[in-house]
Amino acid sequence: MRRTLFVICLTGVACLSAAPHPLAPLTADEIRAAAKLLRSSDRFPAGAGFSLIALDEPPKAMVLAKSAVPRRAFAVIYDRKANQTWEAIANLSTSAIDSWKLIPGAQPAINSEDSDLADEIVRTDPRWAQAMRQRGIRDAENVLTMAWSAGYYGQPGTDSGRMVSVVPYYAGAGANLYAHPVEGVVAHVNLTTGKVIDFLDIDRHVPVSRENAELGPRPGAPPLAPLVVTQPDGPGFQIEDGEVHWQKWRFRYALHAREGLVVYTAGYEDGGRVRPVLYRGSLSEMVVPYGDPSGAWYFRNSFDAGELGLGAMASSLRPGVDCPANCRVFDAVVASSSGEPNVIPGAVAIYERDGGVAWKHENNTRRERELVLSYFSQPGNYEYGFDWVFHQNGTIEVRVYLTGIMAAKGVADGSDQHSHMVAKNLAAPHHQHFFTFRLDMDVDGTPNRVVEMNSVPMPAGKQNPYGGGFLMQETTLRTEREAARSLNMASSRRWIVESTSAKNALGHPTGYALLPGENSVPFAQPDSWVRKRAGFLNAHVWVTPYNAAERYAAGDYPNQSKGGDGLVKWTAANRPVDNQDIVLWYTMGITHNPRPEDWPVMPVYEAGFKLVPWGFFASNPVMDLPPGR
Repeated sequence: MRRTLFVICLTGVACLSAAPHPLAPLTADEIRAAAKLLRSSDRFPAGAGFSLIALDEPPKAMVLAKSAVPRRAFAVIYDRKANQTWEAIANLSTSAIDSWKLIPGAQPAINSEDSDLADEIVRTDPRWAQAMRQRGIRDAENVLTMAWSAGYYGQPGTDSGRMVSVVPYYAGAGANLYAHPVEGVVAHVNLTTGKVIDFLDIDRHVPVSRENAELGPRPGAPPLAPLVVTQPDGPGFQIEDGEVHWQKWRFRYALHAREGLVVYTAGYEDGGRVRPVLYRGSLSEMVVPYGDPSGAWYFRNSFDAGELGLGAMASSLRPGVDCPANCRVFDAVVASSSGEPNVIPGAVAIYERDGGVAWKHENNTRRERELVLSYFSQPGNYEYGFDWVFHQNGTIEVRVYLTGIMAAKGVADGSDQHSHMVAKNLAAPHHQHFFTFRLDMDVDGTPNRVVEMNSVPMPAGKQNPYGGGFLMQETTLRTEREAARSLNMASSRRWIVESTSAKNALGHPTGYALLPGENSVPFAQPDSWVRKRAGFLNAHVWVTPYNAAERYAAGDYPNQSKGGDGLVKWTAANRPVDNQDIVLWYTMGITHNPRPEDWPVMPVYEAGFKLVPWGFFASNPVMDLPPGR
């Protein structure tokens, strides 16, 4: 018998509804119910707000066993007055609070309330007004502020309280305020005490750019011939009880306020059964270190997922504009700090597109389609797009798109080795973008292992008389310490996640290979504060045994952390990862050396990686595609 539960209807009256899937994201009514339940507790601090309300995902084993599980909401509560952070779990099935605990020293993600409070604080400091006057700015109301996450750098006065670093922009010269930085002014603010604990006022000779940098259309573009993308019979995918069905793929998704898009229970139908590939895939964390060591820039190293929340800043997508005309868009809901649901219209897009030639030999050609699951997030000046692309041949591809407006600095007459001129009196500092993905692989079941592949040249000799021989070496990574690995172009290094229980037609383990794309290494010193806090940058690949509590590569609370948390802490135990339920972590790095063509808005730059079937099938899985015309 199918389970049912009572939910609160829009009328406020209890009504009977079919139980949602255990991994279905919280609805607007469930968010309201969770917030009301938690606020009714005498443990809820007066005046506190919610940093997060999201589904408390049930145990993986129970989901896979299709066991009945309660609907629970996980909440992060911040008491601004006491500067304390609490975690709580509201049981929506029983209307009880299952857990409530203080998290000492934790600082949740910063939000608009932090920005507004920081703006009020800096404007009451006389040094702020003086700094503006010294730069010839008399209309202070046109000076807007941006609060950056403060990080941690061991400076006096930063070990207690909630910190942000505030930088000014002049909005009187145009709507694109990022083109008009007021250079050399930074206020390091303690939001808990309401005081500016350090004020930087340098580079007073640097002019505030008044150059036009608006983003509206400009004349000169040649006309475009019509390009029409239609599916007159409707989309080629279906969604049944929250599960996406497309070709032979089955998967679920959710938009998490912190992680953004999360893909669940991805499997491929083969021989009449759906074979599991990926239980849960998401962006675990990202960090953007800037290479300018000056006083106005050294702290700009945002952890956009953990310090800001990528999903909460998702953009509404418009068919034919932000996604192809044939896309279908779906709303998402996240919680506000008051506990009210915030519906983001069209936050997620799903669509089919042409995938090019699937295979060809002579006149035998097959053309492929792809299914794209997509969203965009705007954490400040940058925009990031994330696509999960499902291929008919069994490949899962992840694409990241970088666009938006670069963080630029005002300069007097030229750039330096830390930046590049992009416009008059503007230079964009060199920086890097690192994205760490958490991939809970279940290739043909939960017991898996990771095998590293390295191709190496053979030494000259009798076995290699003409010098052209090379071979591929396979090494099983048996412990966490062995599995902390980095890319190696010299050996074309790759990794296979193998099943330890299933074999293919040749008697070999079935598997999926991680094929890296573009990548980079961090240029910040290993003992720098940003590297301490982003210890996941110490390797491109990590492997850990599954632990539901180990979700975020920099730890649960990277905001103002001192480092040593997350992957670095967990893997210090050096647990076995052979024949285990494992999680594969992959970090992709992009080094951005700015150019004038990236200004005033950056053309989309994309990078990604693939999870490719490696012995998973008996032969080419798209031999059954119909011939092209």
